Order: sequence, then C-alpha cells, then structure tokens
Amino acid sequence: MNLAFAGPIQDGRPKLPGSLHVNRRLDQWLAFLPEGAVRLTPGKVELGQGILTALAQIAAEELDVALSRIRVVAASTPGSPDEAVTSGSLSVQESGMAIRHACAEARAILLSVLAQRSGVSPHDIRVEDGAFLAPDGRTLGSYWSMADAGLLAAEASPDIEAKPATARRIAGTSAPRLDLPEKVFGSPRFIHDLRLPGMRHARVVRPASRGAVLLAVREGALPGDAVVHRDGSFLAVLAPREQEAEAAALRLAGRAEWQAAETLPPDGAVEAWLDAAPAEESLVAERVAETPPAAHRIARRFFRPFVTHASIGTSCAVALWQDGRMHLWTHSQGIYNLRADLAKAMRLPAETFLIQHVEGAGCYGHNGADDVALEAALVARAHPGIPVRLLWSRAEELGWGPASPAMLVAVQAEAAADGTLLRWSQRVTSNGHSGRPGRGKHPTLLAASQLADPFPVPNAINPPLAGGGGAQRNAVPGYRVPALDVRMAHLQVMPLRTSALRGLGALANVWAIESVMDELAAAAGADPLAHRLRHLDDARARDVLARAAAMAGWESRARREGFGLGLAVARYKGTGAWCAAVAEVEAAERVFCRRLWLAADVGEVVSPDGTLNQIEGGAIQATSLCLLEAVRHDARGVTSDSWEGYPILRFSEVPRVAAELLARPEAPPLGAGECSMGPVIGAIANAIADALGVRPTHWPFTPENLAKAMDTA
Repeated sequence: MNLAFAGPIQDGRPKLPGSLHVNRRLDQWLAFLPEGAVRLTPGKVELGQGILTALAQIAAEELDVALSRIRVVAASTPGSPDEAVTSGSLSVQESGMAIRHACAEARAILLSVLAQRSGVSPHDIRVEDGAFLAPDGRTLGSYWSMADAGLLAAEASPDIEAKPATARRIAGTSAPRLDLPEKVFGSPRFIHDLRLPGMRHARVVRPASRGAVLLAVREGALPGDAVVHRDGSFLAVLAPREQEAEAAALRLAGRAEWQAAETLPPDGAVEAWLDAAPAEESLVAERVAETPPAAHRIARRFFRPFVTHASIGTSCAVALWQDGRMHLWTHSQGIYNLRADLAKAMRLPAETFLIQHVEGAGCYGHNGADDVALEAALVARAHPGIPVRLLWSRAEELGWGPASPAMLVAVQAEAAADGTLLRWSQRVTSNGHSGRPGRGKHPTLLAASQLADPFPVPNAINPPLAGGGGAQRNAVPGYRVPALDVRMAHLQVMPLRTSALRGLGALANVWAIESVMDELAAAAGADPLAHRLRHLDDARARDVLARAAAMAGWESRARREGFGLGLAVARYKGTGAWCAAVAEVEAAERVFCRRLWLAADVGEVVSPDGTLNQIEGGAIQATSLCLLEAVRHDARGVTSDSWEGYPILRFSEVPRVAAELLARPEAPPLGAGECSMGPVIGAIANAIADALGVRPTHWPFTPENLAKAMDTA
C-alpha cells in the first residue's frame, strides 16, 4: 500500500505510527547483533537526502545506544518492510515514526525481560549504550546478550510511548552523514560503480518517435562480440565492453526501420493544446459565501511547460537471470512498486524478483530508474547467468525519462477596496503527476509498451488531495477568503509520458497564488508582507513569513536599479511543512537570482544540518527550474536532449542562500525536501515584477517570455 496516496488508513486494526501500521512485525525493522550493533532495515531509500542518517539517529535515541552502533541496511525485497515509495517529503513521518515506535518497544521488551530475571524494578534500570544497569551499577545484560532470543518476533503494540522531546539527545542534533565518506573519497557506492564477474554491457536503440513500431532490422556485422536482443519494438545490444555496446547501438540504429507518427503538439503551442485537449474536470475545494461587490479584480493565467529531472548521473541498472530468479540492482525510489510492475511486464510471479537498492544520482521524483531496470531485466532474461549492466545516455535521460506535466493555472480573485479578499477561483489544467509503477492494472515502465505483446501506456494519475494531491497540490490558497472555487482538469491524452517531479503541482500553484496576492496588494496600495499577514489565520505560516522578511530586511529595503525583491509563503500540500522565501533578483542580460532568505517550520527536526541541506537544495533546484528549464520537442519527440538544449543552473549562478528553522521540538516532524520550492518560485516571480514592472506568467522566466509579457501587459 502506498501510504502517501492512501491518506488515513482505516482497516480496523489498532493504529500504529507511519509505515509500522502496514509492516507490523518488529523484526522487520531491526535486529540486535551479538557483536554489539543494531541492524536497521528501513524500506525508505537514500537518494542523497541523508534520510538513512536521520533514521539511524532516531533508532539510536530510542534504544539509548551510540549512533556508531547503528548499521543501516539498504532496502531490498524481501529483506525490508514495504514502505512504498521514498517521496513526498514523507520519510521521517512514515519511516522515522515507525522506527521510533519499533525501537521504543524493543527497548521496553528487553527491559521487561531483564527486570523479571534480575528482580530489579524496570523503573530502576537504566540503559547506557546498550547495557542495562541496576541502581548499584551492576550490568544486568545488554541488547547483544539477548540478540538470539527471538524477542522481536512479534507485532508492535500501540501502547508504547517514545521518549518525550525534552529527553532527546541524539535526534535533534546534526550528525555526520553515513553516506558521505565513500562519496567524498570516491569509493564505489553508486549503482554506476557496480561491477560483477562476467558482466556485459547493454544499450537500447530508441524508436524514431513516441509510439513508433519497429518494422525491420537489416542484417550486418556489429563491433566486437555484440549481439542483438529484440522483443517487438524493444531493441537492444549486449557486448563485453561499454564502448562496443555504444558503437553497436549506433550502428544498429542506422539499420532499424520504424513506422513513426507525429503525436506531440507543436512546441510553441503547448498552452493552446492544454486548453483544447479532452479533460476530466473535478472539484477540489468549494466555499460558498455572500460577499459585497468587489473593488479590485485580477484574472491571470500561468503557463508552465513540460520540465524534467536532469539528473547529473544517468539512469542505470544491473540484472542477472539465474536459476529462475531475477536479481536486480536498482536506484528505484520504490523497490516493491517496481517489483509489481516488473512482474506484470515480464509475466512472472513477483517472488521471482530479488531487488536490491543501490544509490544513484539524486532525482527527487520519478525519473528513468524504474524504466532502465525493466530494460536490463529483459536483456538479462535472454542471457541466463550473465550479469547485464544497462546505462542510459544523456540524450535518453533527458529525452525518454518521464517528464513533469505542462500546466495551465487560471486564477480569478476579487477584493474589497482595502484589499480584503472576497472571492477566489482557480482552475488547474494538467496531465497526471504520477506514472510511478505498481499502482495500476498495467505497468507504467517505458519498455512495457514496446514489447511484441505490448501493454497500453496508462494515463498518469493525480493522487487524491488527502494523499497530497498531484496537479491540485497547493491549489487551495492558505489565505482567508470567504468564497472559494478550486477545480482540476485532468487531461485524458498524454503526448509525453508524465510523472512525479519534486513538488508536483505545488510549484505552479504556489507561483500563481503568490503572484496574484502581490497584484492584489498593489491594487489596494498595501505592502505585500502586510497584505499576506492580514489574510493568514495560520499562526505558523505567519511566523515563517515574518521571520524570512526580517532576515531579508524587508521593512528597510531600498530600491536599486535593475534589482527587485519579492516574497512568498506556503504550507506544502496544505498539511506539510511551512516555508517562506524572500528573493532578490538582478535583471541583467537575463534574470539572475542573487540571494534567497528562507524560513521554515518542519515541526520536530531530527537532523538540523540535513534539514537545512534539503531546504537549501530545494530552493536552488526551484531557481533553476523557473529561470531556465523547459522540455523542447517537435511533433515526434523531445529535442532538448543535451545540456545545450536543456540548460540547468551553473555553480556560478547559484544564489546566496540563508535559511533558518523555527524550533518546534514538541511538534510532529514534517518533511523538508520540497517545502521551499513553491515559495522560492513565487518569490522570484514577484521579485522580477518588482524589478521590471512585468508579471512573469510564462515559465521559464527568460528574456523571451518576459518580453511576451511586456507585449501583452
């Protein structure tokens, strides 16, 4: 079950925290080792966000052991609990709270056993680095002395209480990241580094267009000992060396005959296509109220093109078919979900697949990691006993991985003469934001639609709002407004395969909402900060907004020629972390974001340094997305398949970022990875309007798009 999609689980069983509710056995989560260590087996995976370190801190805290004793094992099937997908800024909420409860209960169980054996009251026994000590200093036992007792082979109980916030000493402090030493010193750790004896290298020959059918492949010699694998329109080569595989794929591409079709809208007409494409409309939120006549009316449309992940490291997988089992090494964000779609696509029982997570390049959304896993598995099945490593090229990564949908957000807002909000309507038009595997009848993996016995390409879906939403994420303003109407138009045709990218629909929705709020403030002659504060009933939203403004010196700001300052605030998903941003931009030959000030409230902070890294990283990625990024294409496929065609922010262009966390150690933890993105984009847009007097309504905020805005202003 995907917890992020499900919302509150009502299954009649006693409620347990996070992922523990659907993975209830304690020994699924941890084990004590005789050599004096704790093995932790979470189902969430490391994507560069430092989550395994935070989970280790939570475990060490509840068990009262040194952090160095925690051995975090990378997720695998069936060796880890099924925690669905590492996404949505939910890992601490789902996995962390499960581990906190499981470790607290494990501690209580062993404490109870030793109390019975020793006759010492459990209230008088203290735990120091895994040793259980009596009041007189005697050692009554340890976790390690009972490692083989099978005491954790039981279901968790809902009655256990974890430590209060005031007693925490490890969780809540910054700890060295467990994954960084090998990365810093260049030791093999990534999927790309994996080498197995006898391994061969595979490359895929891509179709001439979306949905193209392979008619024939002309015979001919290939470099080295390369061999061809074909299954319908899925065409690949396998060779002993990488360079031979690449050369063979290039030569084979020239011999392939395709039946191609033009299936994409013209590159410059995506906005018009969004307006015209068939869609299923649904009501997201509605509030009916009688309101007085409005003095100010704003109607704006905000367009965002398709964008993509642009991971520095391209997608990679290693597969081995041996003795009727498929061993797979992957950087998938959801190994159990991947297993479900592999089983469908290859028409094999799910138990056939033994999947091991290995770290890859951070993607923060659904990139090609799952697709390349199926491709490697297809080639490996045709060559039993030979490990197959399949690596995507830069062109494949940018051109064939799932894209984040193009979006159109139309806002109409009305306010009284003094700026008081009266009515707000918002309509979001978009493809679905989730095409992740394991969630539907048919597999969503790229090659599944290219096989000789093909599967249809499922239309990407939007999670329900209770599960975080997709296109409609953050479409409901967080401001006090009496009359509200928010709707979503889910497109029923999908020219480019779409799926999740960090923040999903929140990026466009927060940008739209915060831009209109700035315009309403200007119409009423109000300061943008004061205008927001008077419409915010959420005290925690007010706090982060006031803090970010103070950090930036908002009240004492002075106008500078060519520079602008803007601010924005949002609570991620309406249920997650709060973040406010102030941006300073410079309008030179193009727009540069020079400085960002961020204030966030993520509830309890397990690792302050890790949390700030996430907030800062999200802010920098958001800056790149809105200033530079857009997928380009012709009628047959993506053309922005290189760094020249799909530029991202360079190191020299990264803004100076100052970020602060508002301390809430007693509050439930909330994810930090995505909360800064929408506010940063909204703040940059508002800063551009402040600098140039032009409202950015077309993404990216390039000179060309800003010039269009000037022409239509």
